[in-house]
Amino acid sequence: MSRGFLVLESGECYEGQFRGGTARAGEVVFNTSHSGYEEIATDPSYFGQIMVMTAPMQGNYGVNRATWESRKMWIDGFVSLEIQESERDSSWRRQLAEAGIPILSDLDTREIVMRLREGGTPWGAIVRAETEAQATELAKPLIAAKKKEDLDWVYATSRKEVEIRRGTKPEGPRIAVLDFGSKENILRELSARASEIAIFPSRVSAADVRNWNPDGVMLTNGPGNPTDVKVAVETVRNLIGWKPMFGICMGNQIMALALGAKTYKLKFGHRGSNHPVRDDLLNTVYVTSQNHGYSVDAASLPADARVTHINLNDGSVAGFECTDRMCFAVQYHPESHPGPHEASRLFDYFTDRLKK
Repeated sequence: MSRGFLVLESGECYEGQFRGGTARAGEVVFNTSHSGYEEIATDPSYFGQIMVMTAPMQGNYGVNRATWESRKMWIDGFVSLEIQESERDSSWRRQLAEAGIPILSDLDTREIVMRLREGGTPWGAIVRAETEAQATELAKPLIAAKKKEDLDWVYATSRKEVEIRRGTKPEGPRIAVLDFGSKENILRELSARASEIAIFPSRVSAADVRNWNPDGVMLTNGPGNPTDVKVAVETVRNLIGWKPMFGICMGNQIMALALGAKTYKLKFGHRGSNHPVRDDLLNTVYVTSQNHGYSVDAASLPADARVTHINLNDGSVAGFECTDRMCFAVQYHPESHPGPHEASRLFDYFTDRLKK
């Protein structure tokens, strides 16, 4: 271990123990989940982000590749009060370090979270340094370089070639999936209900999707600002109303933009597995897993759209539906369903539409 720092672009500097990896910059965000560190690190929605965990102990139940949500880890930093490092197990710390992801521990994460809640989510960097002044100087070029990267984070995490998967229901529908940075569990939920799914890159044309002739279209989750995503909004605009469509998280935002609505940046985002939502489609309330920094502006939705889901923490739009245009979307992860599994029923709601 050596001295390390989390340096925010706004000037704040937090000292801790540098536990491995290489210095990196990213958007500094916090996550309120009590478990699931591997799922978080491998969720493409967290691309470009330094993750501050509010739960104090991380790595305490080891690692298991079966829980990964994609082919690699996407985060640009991992910050926690403690991280498992004992004779019994240090597998999570080693796994992060081997991937080059910088790890910072032994610091007051509550102070950092309060700063993020009050001041929003800034750019920052994790560096190894001897002094705060040295850390600040090391962080500046890392942050400047990160901000110059292509902001279409969806394209960075999406597949670049079409992938076909056989489903487990021979009599089930064929579903086209637009991959905006998809979690693996979305594809598992669809495969369990479909005869076949085709997973298309984020910049696919509407014509290519139509040529495959699916029964329905899924828009997946993904990272970043939806207004920075290229091609996808136009593609979705040309597919809405053609076949039933279901959007999740980034898919929800892309669908809204395709309908002419607007999105806005949340002050500090919704990230964690304990966010309550009222669901007017299924007529219930449940706890959801969420990871997004943007939301749909309810007032900008078209007249034929109705808000169907509400985030009960802040009243923001958690989902909407356009019945005449056969599309609906949610701003959380029904494939994750921490605790109660009610949200996963939305996949049944979607496939039931395809049967009709």
